[in-house]
Amino acid sequence: RKMYLFVSAGGSVLAVITMGIYSTLLFTSTLAFVLLVCCVDHSCIHTWAFLMQMLWQTFWHLLIQYREYYLHEPVSIRLFLAVSTLMLLTQRITSVSLDLQEKRGVLTPSKRQACVTLLPLISYILNFTTLLGGPLGSYGQFITLMEGINLTSPPRPLGVVFLKLMQVLMLEWVRFYLVYFLKYLIHDFNPGILYGILSTWCLGLVLRIQYYSHWKISECLNNAAGFGFWEDSSGDYFSKWSGLSDGDFWTTEASICMSQFTRRWNATTASWLRRLVYARHKHFPLFMCFGFSLWWHGLHLGHFVGFFTWAATVKADHHIHRNLFPNITPTQRKIYTFVNWINTQMVVTCIVIAVEFRNLSGLNLLSKTYIGLFPLVNIILRPSALLYTKVF
Repeated sequence: RKMYLFVSAGGSVLAVITMGIYSTLLFTSTLAFVLLVCCVDHSCIHTWAFLMQMLWQTFWHLLIQYREYYLHEPVSIRLFLAVSTLMLLTQRITSVSLDLQEKRGVLTPSKRQACVTLLPLISYILNFTTLLGGPLGSYGQFITLMEGINLTSPPRPLGVVFLKLMQVLMLEWVRFYLVYFLKYLIHDFNPGILYGILSTWCLGLVLRIQYYSHWKISECLNNAAGFGFWEDSSGDYFSKWSGLSDGDFWTTEASICMSQFTRRWNATTASWLRRLVYARHKHFPLFMCFGFSLWWHGLHLGHFVGFFTWAATVKADHHIHRNLFPNITPTQRKIYTFVNWINTQMVVTCIVIAVEFRNLSGLNLLSKTYIGLFPLVNIILRPSALLYTKVF
């Protein structure tokens, strides 16, 4: 049990150092969930845990908006970090509560064993390797990895960690030159449409690279601590250390359609949303999933526009790809793939800028550069694809 104690203590210390007084947000959620596990029947624990965690998280999101938009006060970076970490705690807590409700895991079989079985749970929630940046792994995977550390340690990850850190440096090098290029474009501003679309695409790519670097650093931290090695996985040694990964730059950016990009982007969160929302709703599961994602992210104006645009373009992509792709020649498919990749890049750029800017400034940028027309064209093409299928 020393490893569990070390992991949870490390997470607690990291939270206090980085968030100060706002670390109590995390400790409150953890304590409340532990009490639920001990006191609530596991057949309905997910409903209680879900409502408790989302209401607690939403309160702090709305408080930030109140300070920003109504009081016009600067918000502490520690509070932003605490709320961002609280979102990751919501993933882990609801994941465990679903496991318990679906009887995939058993906790606290008796009062005598309560402390022994709750320590791994607290360690999973406050794990210092995933506290600030994820990725999300299941509780069962966490226990397996922890027991693996105790019994048979995985191979040394130093080589893999070094290579992944080199990838981070490369990504940051690309981001640095993209920012330099953007400053050059702004200095020599040209009002042309293509000029505006190119600069906005570069800005969207800069914002996405920040996520890729963040995920890769989190992956390195987990690998260095011995997490993320799957001995049964196929592939080379490097691939075996990718058990906890939120996305790879080259694979994700090479997506040729919105549905493919959606599955690859922030992969562990996408799997969590699929299990938590998409698979549990028979009516409008796609829009329910993106609607919940909007709630989980904080309910800013840019989030409303970004996530519902995302849902609409994924839905349109399903219809367009299913109805047009089988009816075109191999040569046309190559052209279709290239055009669709460009289209995916433009639509993703619109979504990222709307979500990241959060307010009207991002929407104004999209309207001035005309790049915001790409999602609209995708949505309009959906009925056209249906008509094409009926005619031909």
